Amino acid sequence: MQLFFIYSSVIILGLISILHFYWVIGGTWGGRAALPEKVKGNLAFTPRRIETLIVAVGLVGVGFILLAQNDLIPFFASNAFTKWSSTILTIIFLLRAIGDFKYYGFFKKVKNTNFSKYDTRLYTPLCLYLGICFMFSWLF
Repeated sequence: MQLFFIYSSVIILGLISILHFYWVIGGTWGGRAALPEKVKGNLAFTPRRIETLIVAVGLVGVGFILLAQNDLIPFFASNAFTKWSSTILTIIFLLRAIGDFKYYGFFKKVKNTNFSKYDTRLYTPLCLYLGICFMFSWLF
């Protein structure tokens, strides 16, 4: 059962990474739903391509760390780096799930935008799921 959670998390991280690479090369599908909006419909921020590329590559690295921490990569055994990285990623994903108390997370105030609807149904629960998966990967 533990392998199901690990592999599903890695697949999800890979798919999200592919989506970010798609945006880097100029794709627009899903972009509006992925960015927080202010109350009047303006975007809270607009990421540059380099920032989106960093996220895309980072997501691949995060998946690699999860696999390595669980000894699922034959040439890379778990070690102090993967354990500490998993601990830090647990904190990052759980903090993202809690949110900034304004635009995203369980306690957001802005709730009537396109982004906030996706955040409530998909993004925040996904971050909670990933945070729990990473937590179990270094606890057990």
